[in-house]
Amino acid sequence: MFMARTWSRWLPAAAVPLVVAGSVAFAAQAGADELPERTPEDVLTLLADRDHQPFSGEFEQTSDLGLPQLPGGMDLPDADGDAAAVTAALEALTSDHSGRVFVGEQDQARLQVFESFGERDVIVNGDEVWVYDSDENAVTHATVPADDRTATPDQRFTPDEVADQVIEAVGPSTELSVREDVEVAGRAAYDLVLTPRTDATLVGEVAIAVDGETGQPLRVSVTARGADAPAFQIGYTSLDRGAPDADLFEFTPPAGAEVEEIAAPAEDQGRDAAEHPEPTVVGSGWESVAILDADGGGITSEPLLAQLTTAVDGGRLLGTDLVNVLIADDGRVLVGAVPLERLQAAAAE
Repeated sequence: MFMARTWSRWLPAAAVPLVVAGSVAFAAQAGADELPERTPEDVLTLLADRDHQPFSGEFEQTSDLGLPQLPGGMDLPDADGDAAAVTAALEALTSDHSGRVFVGEQDQARLQVFESFGERDVIVNGDEVWVYDSDENAVTHATVPADDRTATPDQRFTPDEVADQVIEAVGPSTELSVREDVEVAGRAAYDLVLTPRTDATLVGEVAIAVDGETGQPLRVSVTARGADAPAFQIGYTSLDRGAPDADLFEFTPPAGAEVEEIAAPAEDQGRDAAEHPEPTVVGSGWESVAILDADGGGITSEPLLAQLTTAVDGGRLLGTDLVNVLIADDGRVLVGAVPLERLQAAAAE
């Protein structure tokens, strides 16, 4: 369930073996109430070197991006295609969420996200992936090849996933520091801070609370440039290091549920590539912009999304404190944690 991590670009190659060895030794001695002093590189390596460990936990996500909150599980019968996708993304970002995650042996995980009118479950058990929407009583099932297990459908955020995605995306364009230790879900943690080395981003900093004993990300907080409080935060509120009951990873569709079988990505790669092309990315690190050849006109014709956008030179802007989305006049959609001017320049390239 958790993404692969590429860490070598963060540290000088010669230093990696020493840092890893030191982190492992410290982790074996660390207690939950007192943490040894570590450099930012030490904490990053502790995060990278964490082993797979079964656990269960409850988490909460809070968002204050400067947009009105959309109710979880909202029903937009007229929205489909790109408009539905954008609306779903907005609901995930602007609404507060809570949930539970259970991690068993390798390739065993269950994620439960609670919504206003029910819950959504994602269950991974070996090569079997199930997604269940209790509100719709609808089930999606796929058999996923071993080399594509990270591509689970409708995968939602967890602190682990968000931390890995942030680290993967920003690379060496970031200054690392460690603030005073924090406590999250009853665990003592290092407060690793990632600060962009550029002013050409809306992000002021990202703070990752790293469990001082296990290296697990416990909380991720993203603060907009110039702000004092996080605009987005997701973190565990409780953790249990015991192995979850194996029955949690078994799933049988409820009576009367509509079950949709979908092809694994490797089996249907050509069709997916045609219908859902990969975005073009220009720039790097915090200044990167993703460009999608989507139907921008179709998106803004959706009444809710039309209300959330404003007319600007070259298209319409969906602006938040952390992310801007430019729906260009030619139908392209440009997304980045950057000012509007950066999106407009990317559209003109």
